[in-house]
Amino acid sequence: MKVAVRYYTKTGNTKRLAEAVAEAVGTQALPISVPISEPVDILFLGNSYYAFSIDPEVRKFVTSLDKNRVGKIVNFGSAAMLNSTWKKVKAAADKAGIPMDEREFHCKGEFKGVHKGKPDETDMKAAAEFARKIIEG
Repeated sequence: MKVAVRYYTKTGNTKRLAEAVAEAVGTQALPISVPISEPVDILFLGNSYYAFSIDPEVRKFVTSLDKNRVGKIVNFGSAAMLNSTWKKVKAAADKAGIPMDEREFHCKGEFKGVHKGKPDETDMKAAAEFARKIIEG
């Protein structure tokens, strides 16, 4: 099974989660500025809320994906205030014709002193375990 991990971050929180996910599934975490150049069965996509939505760069990345190169997207991320970005990412994935896995990983993230230290080691371990379960089926 071919797997890729891409992420978008402004604070570094999602990058840390992406690195935990990537290590768990045996690949490298790369920013969304690095295109998906080879076919993958699963694309783990890390992102967060910025101004009550996903960043326009994330939307652009997802809608530009080639449906013949990405089997499905698995969403993960963190946020200080809001929860899941799944619906926002799914809307972009639908436009690209790429299915979204119903499962996702989400945890609190530190922002301007709120949720200090999050995501923490427990969150990193949980993200890695989540990714392993996805790969195992």
